[in-house]
Amino acid sequence: MRGLIVLLPAAVSCLGQEWKEHQARGEQLFRSGQVKESVQAFDKAIELEPRLAPYNWQRGISLYYAGQIAACEKQFALHATVNPNDVENSVFWYLCGKRPYPPVKGDDRVPMSQVNALYAGTGKVEEVLKAAPGGGADGQFYAHLYIGLWYAANGDCKRGMDFMRKAAGEHARNHYMGDVARVHVKTVKCP
Repeated sequence: MRGLIVLLPAAVSCLGQEWKEHQARGEQLFRSGQVKESVQAFDKAIELEPRLAPYNWQRGISLYYAGQIAACEKQFALHATVNPNDVENSVFWYLCGKRPYPPVKGDDRVPMSQVNALYAGTGKVEEVLKAAPGGGADGQFYAHLYIGLWYAANGDCKRGMDFMRKAAGEHARNHYMGDVARVHVKTVKCP
């Protein structure tokens, strides 16, 4: 997912700093595995700056891991109004209950077109893995992250966790979605 501040319109990013402190706190709480507390911090940021609401995809991810599925789906539906060409948004919207998967056009990051096809039911895991090296280290990471989430969403938590461990380990990245992989590995328990 693309950074929150990058997506915010200039009018919002120039406002007071207090909402940013709550946003940063929410992100830190999420990284530490305190997902329910992170939702509260993100909610406070939005309370202080309501125009932030559609841009706050981080809140949506926290809602997903906190098990607040209806609120998660609503957050990603709202985010789609400001970022309609982001495969990652559609994936999380799908994970939060939006069925069928809402495919997008225009996300040319490798291997996002293959991830898009996988979640839409027209692609295969092997196609995502084959494309991944073309996106370098990020491509490998995103392939493993989204395959892991795909398996988990389709009832194979253990196989999904194998991919998530690779996303959090061998293919780890130092950004927010890398944090998502690490939090997933730490907090999700397979039956």
